[in-house]
Amino acid sequence: MISLDTLSAFLAVSEGDLIEELFLALLASPQLAVFLEKFPGLKKALLADLPRWKTEMLAQLKQTEVPADLADEFELFRQCQALGNKAFCQKLPEIMLYLANHQSPFLEKARELVAHIGEGHSMSAPQQTLFLQRWRLSLTLQTLSLNHQLLDEERDKLLAELQQRLAMSGQLAPVLSDNSEAAAGRLWDLSKCPLQRGDYQLLVDYGDFLGQQPMLQKLAEQLGRSREAKAVLSEDAPLETFHQLVREPESVPEEVSGLHQSDDILRLLPPELAALGISELELEFYRRLVEKRLLTYRLQGEAWHDKVSLRPVSHQHHDEQPRGPFVVCVDTSGSMGGFNERCAKAFCLALLKIALADNRRCYIMLFAHEVIGYELTAEDGIAQAIRFLSQRFRGGTDLAACLQAVLIKLAMPQWNDADAVIISDFIAQRLPEELVKNIKKHQLLQQQRFHAVALSDHGKPGIMRIFDHIWRFDTGLKSRLLRRWQR
Repeated sequence: MISLDTLSAFLAVSEGDLIEELFLALLASPQLAVFLEKFPGLKKALLADLPRWKTEMLAQLKQTEVPADLADEFELFRQCQALGNKAFCQKLPEIMLYLANHQSPFLEKARELVAHIGEGHSMSAPQQTLFLQRWRLSLTLQTLSLNHQLLDEERDKLLAELQQRLAMSGQLAPVLSDNSEAAAGRLWDLSKCPLQRGDYQLLVDYGDFLGQQPMLQKLAEQLGRSREAKAVLSEDAPLETFHQLVREPESVPEEVSGLHQSDDILRLLPPELAALGISELELEFYRRLVEKRLLTYRLQGEAWHDKVSLRPVSHQHHDEQPRGPFVVCVDTSGSMGGFNERCAKAFCLALLKIALADNRRCYIMLFAHEVIGYELTAEDGIAQAIRFLSQRFRGGTDLAACLQAVLIKLAMPQWNDADAVIISDFIAQRLPEELVKNIKKHQLLQQQRFHAVALSDHGKPGIMRIFDHIWRFDTGLKSRLLRRWQR
């Protein structure tokens, strides 16, 4: 079976030009023009995707097979092109019968051309050439019609996808970023899987919940890497004058500047000396002497001076530490259900928000009896985020297996600079010593950081000692009421 691409190439039909015209008309459609005017970031992301769409659409056209009737007629046309005038005249009745039986669009024109031949006469060479030219034109029009039909179908599919992705990006941008315009373009890249409105409504709901728990957002922001100032000192740097205020003893008589408690018996107040002369108060005097609680004069004999010295010139510059990705482990045990579950998921959403703002990657691991991973910043990140938020926390707690999976992840080059974040109530079994040693090795040699987000005050201290930072978010009823009252 002949392909549409082969037929188009033979008939000099430019599929690339047809696709280009399709996209120009699509971008000018009222459905998109208004939306793209409102969100320039989305327009930029959409235009960046156009080459990929054009390539995919062209590949689709190349793989499409031509209908059998059109393919057979095209094959007959090719055979007739190679015939001489005499052979063509002999085959002409067969050609006309074929066109009539298959109801070819060229039939009427063919009958008109044949009618100009006198009865009993054969078709001349110029008439044969005209017949083949008109037949070729008819095949070209049929091919163009087929191309337009396929492109119209692809356009409708593409328009539906665009409308869905634009609507989703516009709605989720305020949820996942403080800068809706900047986030909209990034969300476009994460929404390549088809989604329904009911799917991403779950993200909106958890975004609303996160807005009601500002402490969770604050904790997430504190997990980001900070900037570190480094002093650069050249060995042959010139010397510069350095002024510094220092406190040094004055060469003037001491002056009384107040009273204080001490054990300085040379500066005792008269009432303290009187107590020493009373036998009943003598032991009390010695006790206060040992405790340095006797009332004495405070003497002033120091002052601030401007000390001038020379030192090499040094300059401060700020090197931004690599803002690594997030590898987040979420405890999905039964004890993490209810409000804890909502807080854990909202905290992951806050980390995703930071990852989008800083162009970082965010990988979620759910651990119970097994470890399941979701990369929220992949091309289908929104779909993976929805699957993660749809999970229910009902399993056990296998923290050791989760941490082992984290170490394997951190050993990969693209995740080597990641921050590991464990969200749990840390009511779990003791960790194996070998695992603890491996974690310490990563912390010391690789400078990788492990954070604990504790949602309970009953976590085992022995487990939590392995973490560089412990962030606590009490989910108890008293704390929840207090936070609500503070809002």
